[in-house]
Amino acid sequence: MLMSSAVAATAANLYYNQPILPQIGEELGLSSQQLGAVPSAGQFGYAAALLFLSPLGDTVSRRTLIGLLSILLVVSSLVAFSANSLFALVAACFAIGLGANITQQIIPFAASLSTPADKGKVIGTIMTGLTVGILLSRTLSGFVGELFNWRAVFLMSALLATFFGVLLHLYLPVNKPTSNMPYPKLVVSMLSLVKQYAALRQSAITGGLWFAAFNALWATLALHVHESPFNYNAQQAGLFGVVALAGIVGAKVSGNLVNKVGVRNMINIALGLIFLGSAITGIFGEKLWGLVIGIILIDLGVFSAQVSNQVRVFSIDVSAQSRINGVYMLGYYMGGAIGSYAGIIAFNAFSWLGVVAVSVVFVGGALFINNTSSNNTLSPSASNS
Repeated sequence: MLMSSAVAATAANLYYNQPILPQIGEELGLSSQQLGAVPSAGQFGYAAALLFLSPLGDTVSRRTLIGLLSILLVVSSLVAFSANSLFALVAACFAIGLGANITQQIIPFAASLSTPADKGKVIGTIMTGLTVGILLSRTLSGFVGELFNWRAVFLMSALLATFFGVLLHLYLPVNKPTSNMPYPKLVVSMLSLVKQYAALRQSAITGGLWFAAFNALWATLALHVHESPFNYNAQQAGLFGVVALAGIVGAKVSGNLVNKVGVRNMINIALGLIFLGSAITGIFGEKLWGLVIGIILIDLGVFSAQVSNQVRVFSIDVSAQSRINGVYMLGYYMGGAIGSYAGIIAFNAFSWLGVVAVSVVFVGGALFINNTSSNNTLSPSASNS
């Protein structure tokens, strides 16, 4: 419960800024294009942490590492709280992305404590927390931003990071590192893992593409519903996060079925849901019911696919789980950062339909990569090997 809750609270930091982007733009005098740098900065910071911080989980006690990252998250949230310029806010969001690497220390830790037979269920449980954090973050942020202001959102972030940082330090077990490799070699070894495992390359590219589609839509949703015919405020825009809690169902169902259905098949089904949901939000994007149905399908698909993909990733090499997860999530969140920025650009140029078109292209790419021939058949038995 603590690990799942901490993952929820930490992952939320990457998405708090999305519903309050219009408020930030109005106070700091920023254009929509400039605002695109704010959510992207957090994603790029998270990606940098996956490359340079995640590998440390194989050589350093994760409890110690999580404590240091908690301090970074608190400090950077307070800097964002007091920011008065685009540069300061972007720098703070980048540092928040670094601190949010806590999630990518907890997830492989949980996987390492599970048996092969239970891995899908364990990851599904932790990913349920991640799903709650990602989705309710927007609702909570929109509510706090509308009730107080956008700065209060970052103050709340600092308080939550302090609370969970203390609890994790007190209650997490002390793990024995699986490697004593020097840090430079540790980071460089991630490249050899990419070369060695076709399943890792396929997982990273596929995940990055569907997460790009997901972020393109979510990074611009508040901007879309802020305009006519909706004219929603930050709190109302954040309520779409409640609708998206359907992703919890996807995470749990996928965790229970992936060993029976097979990873590739589960991901294909999930990508079909994302494609259908994106199409609905495009065709009926001016209707509330169209957005609601589309968001439900998109989030069902995204979190179903993510659990299935991570079962595959954590089955590759148990002695290098932090590094392998770092490589995978690097591709995943780099895709998310690109998707966020591409969504903003598409929205400025072609409004909501442009965003949907970009998302559909990303999903199509993910479906193609997931079904390219490789040595890993992704069958039920392969996902356990």
